[in-house]
Parts: sequence; structure tokens; C-alpha cells
Amino acid sequence: MACLFGAKLAPHAELTLLGTWPEGIAAIRQRGILIEEGGRQSLVPVNATSDPADCAGTDLALVLVKAWQTQRAARQLEECLEPHGLALTLQNGLGNLELLQAALGLERAALGVMAQGATLLGPAHVRVGGKGLTSMGEHPRVGPAVEILRRAGFEIQLAGQVESLVWGKLVVNAGINALTALLRVPNGALLEAPELTELMEAAAGETAAVAQRKGISVPYPDPAARVREVARATAANYSSMYQDILRGAPTEIDAINGAVVREGKLVAVPTPVNEVLWLLVRGAIHRDIHRN
Repeated sequence: MACLFGAKLAPHAELTLLGTWPEGIAAIRQRGILIEEGGRQSLVPVNATSDPADCAGTDLALVLVKAWQTQRAARQLEECLEPHGLALTLQNGLGNLELLQAALGLERAALGVMAQGATLLGPAHVRVGGKGLTSMGEHPRVGPAVEILRRAGFEIQLAGQVESLVWGKLVVNAGINALTALLRVPNGALLEAPELTELMEAAAGETAAVAQRKGISVPYPDPAARVREVARATAANYSSMYQDILRGAPTEIDAINGAVVREGKLVAVPTPVNEVLWLLVRGAIHRDIHRN
């Protein structure tokens, strides 16, 4: 996702990608980001570094790392974010905003939710998988982020109830991501077998039930219908968790299905399907590590 945003934003802003993947950073430095969209390919020159010192004086940081990397990203941003700057998280899962706020302060961290699709095909090589709305919570410093993202072609809205949107996305991610990662199938495959559709809907329903018990309304009336709609609209896409599994990378399972389980226990809502998916993905990762 960082490659997608980097390629879209670089022509419109002074931008540097800060990351830790050596192959990705090397590829960006050598040739730029190769982006595929609508059957066309283009190379976009982008600055990239692994050294926070190269980003000193940053006014705006879009946090697009995996949830398990948020703590590290927060430490790096402590080094390079201006006192008046803003870190905007557009990540999956729960807990990212709180980690950024703890490191940077409440006034320097803001929450957003995006509905973009992208598949990483190789180092600095990304294919756009679908466009969607990016929503941001109201924050006194979010104006520059709205302006630059709109200039780059992203559809942006300011939302008063951004927590509702976060849980709305979590419902979908909890239903789709773990199942596609375990089965190693694209999103649409979950609609091809009634058993898989039932599991997908059950995980989504549990997540919505936890949100409801917490007093949070998700932004649609029927969680099962919504997760089916998204799986159908993104049928050819590989979920981010599936892509992580294929690369042998850590997943966001703890911040998605694992977070649903933890939040469910806090409000006494059973989440058995999410718990099984959480444990299965963690077990699959453990097995792959020891096999290699």
C-alpha cells in the first residue's frame, strides 16, 4: 500500500518513503515504483530511505505499515516528525492510533480508514486492485492531508464518527482476510462454497456484535451482506494477509481477528469463529517458520 500511495503522491508533493525492507528500498532507488493500473504500467521516481534522519522536518506522515510494525514506526516518527506535524494512520486493525498517540501526543496523531486495493507483485512493483473512499476523522491538523490526497486523485471525506468506519472495515477484514490466507485463495473464492461463505459471514457477524456491545454502530445495516458485497467486488484480489502468508511475512492477524477476540472478552461477547481463525493463522505461521 505504501508503494501505491507513494506512486500516486510523488508527482504532487515532496515525498520520501521510510521503510525497513532492503529489497524494496533498493528497487525504488534504482528505478522508482512500477505501478500497474487499468492494463497500463508506469514508472514513478520516488525517494526512499531506511534512515529516519533523512526525513527530518516532516510535516505529514501517512502511516501505512502493517499493524505489527506500528510501534517501530512510532519510534521513527519521534525522530523526524515536526512538533506541529501530523501522523495519519490508514492501517488495518485496532490499536494503531493509540500507539501513535502514546509516542507522539494526541495532537500529532489522527485516524483514517481507506478502501483501496493493491497487490504487491515484487519489490517496488504494485498493481492497483480497486479504488474506494478514504475517510478521516476530524482533527485540527488534517487539512493538508486532505488537500494533497485529493490532488493525487484519492476520494476523501471527513467523518465525525471515524470509529464506526474503523469497525466497519474490521468487520470485513475479519470475515475475509484470515480465511483467504489459510486457504490461499482470492477473495471471491469465499463465495463459491456455502461453507466458506457461512464462515465468512459468521466472523463478520461476531465482529459487528462486539462493536454493538461497545456502543459503536457499523456504517451498514447487515454485516453479512456487506462482507459478501466486498468479497464479490474484490473477487480477483488477494487479501493483504494472503499476500503476507505468500511472502512468509508476519501478518496482521493479532490486530484483526485477535483484536476481535480480545475486545469480545472485555464486553462478554462470544467470538468462537474469530478465535479459531486467529489461532489457525498463528499456527500456520509457526509451522511455516519451523519448516523453513
